Amino acid sequence: MIERLRSWVDRSDVVAELAGWVRVPSVSRTGEGMAEAAAHGLGLLRASGLDARAVDTGGWPALVGTADGPGPHVLIYGHYDVQPAGPLEQWTSPPFEPALRDGRMYGRGTGDNKGQHLAQLLGLRAVRELTGGLPCRVTVLLDGEEEIGSPNLATAVRGLDRPDLAIWSDGPVHDTGQACVVLGVRGILTFELRVRGADRVLHSGNWGGVAPNPAWALVHLLASMRGPDGTLTIPGFADTVTPLTAGQRAALDALPVDVAAALAGIGATRMDPSAAPGFYDRLTAPTFTINSLTCEDGGEHRTVIPAVAVARCDTRLVGGQRPEQAADAIRAHVTRYATEHDLDVEFTVSGSMAPSTTLPETPYTDTILRAAAAGLGESPLLVPALGGSLPIATLTDVLGVPCYGVPFANVDEANHAPDENLDLDWYRRGIVAAAAIQLALGGQL
Repeated sequence: MIERLRSWVDRSDVVAELAGWVRVPSVSRTGEGMAEAAAHGLGLLRASGLDARAVDTGGWPALVGTADGPGPHVLIYGHYDVQPAGPLEQWTSPPFEPALRDGRMYGRGTGDNKGQHLAQLLGLRAVRELTGGLPCRVTVLLDGEEEIGSPNLATAVRGLDRPDLAIWSDGPVHDTGQACVVLGVRGILTFELRVRGADRVLHSGNWGGVAPNPAWALVHLLASMRGPDGTLTIPGFADTVTPLTAGQRAALDALPVDVAAALAGIGATRMDPSAAPGFYDRLTAPTFTINSLTCEDGGEHRTVIPAVAVARCDTRLVGGQRPEQAADAIRAHVTRYATEHDLDVEFTVSGSMAPSTTLPETPYTDTILRAAAAGLGESPLLVPALGGSLPIATLTDVLGVPCYGVPFANVDEANHAPDENLDLDWYRRGIVAAAAIQLALGGQL
C-alpha cells in the first residue's frame, strides 16, 4: 500500500495545489485575505471528501470537515492563517507568489502551516481514491487564529464530537533533520513589569542618589525571581510541575544532540545557567525569560534618571502548570516585593497558552510511530515535548484525548521569517505518512 500511495502522489499535481493555497493571503493579524482564504479552505476540505462548514467563533472562522469511517475517531488540527509578510525587500520572491527553487516552494505559509495540513488532507484524499473510503472517522479542524494565539479555538472545539485522538502537523522536524513524533508542547505566559519613579525624567547629577531610579528597582526585582544558577525563585510558580515519567525520561535520553554544534549554530559558546542538567532537560523545564528591558526616555540615552522602567518577559510552562496559577504566583511575588521595597510596580499579563502533555505509554503511540516510519521512509524520533508553544492544550484538555504531532517541514523552513519555504520532498513524503497513519489506526496497515 505504501508504494501505491507514493505512486498516487507522483501522478497527482500536489505541488500546484499547494501553490494555489499559498497564493491566497490569510493574515489573521491584519485580516488580509481572510474571507477568501476561508472559502478556499472549505473547498480543499470538500475536495478531500469531507463535509465542510465554517464555524463562527467570534473571531476569524474555524473550518471543520468531517467524514465517517469504521475505525477510531481521529481529529486532525491545522491552521490556515499565516504571519504577516514582514519587510518585502528581504524576500527573494514576493511572499504570496509561490516560487520553486532547488526543490523547495517559497512563500508565506508554505511550511507554517498550509503545506503541512494540506499534506494531511491529500493523505485522506489518496486513501479514499485508492481504497474507496476512509478507514477511520475523521474530523479536520483548521484554526483561523493560531498566529494570534488562538483566542477563540476553544469555542470551535467545544462544538465537536469527542474524538479518540488528535494529530497535528506543524513546526519543523527534529534539529538533526530526522523525522519525529512530538507528544507535547510547553505553554507560555507573557507579561510586562512597569516600575515608576518620579513623575518626570530627572537630571542624573542634580537628582542622582536622591530621586528613586526605577531602572535599578526593576533590575533588582527581576533578580529576585531567578537565581544566578537559573533556579526560579518565585514562590508557588513551579510547585505543581509534574515529574517526567519513565517513558518520557527514556525518550529524552534517546534524542541525539551535539551541544557544541548547536551552540555554534547560534554564535554562542555556552548554555544559559540553568538548574536543569542536559540540553533536552532544559527544554522540558519551566523558564523565565526577559525579552526586553528598557526605560521610557525616548531612546535618546541621555544622562537622566528615568521616570519609568519596563521589562517584557515570558515564562514557558510545563505539565502540571496552568497559566492562571503561574500568573497568580508572579503577581503575588511582585506585590510582596513592591510592598517590602516601597515600589510602584504594575504587573500586566499580555497573553497565555497552556502546556500539553501526551505520555509515551498512551496506546496509540506505537501505531503512530510505525505508520510514520512506513510513510516517511525513516524511523522517527519520539520527542516528549517541544520547547515552544502551540494551542494543543485546547485539544488535550477540552477534549481529554491524546495528541500527536507529526511535522512535515524541513528544519530551515524559516517560518515567520522572510523566504519561508517547504522542502517538497518532505511535503510529498508527508502526504504518504498522513495516509499511512490513517490506515494503521484503522487496522489496514
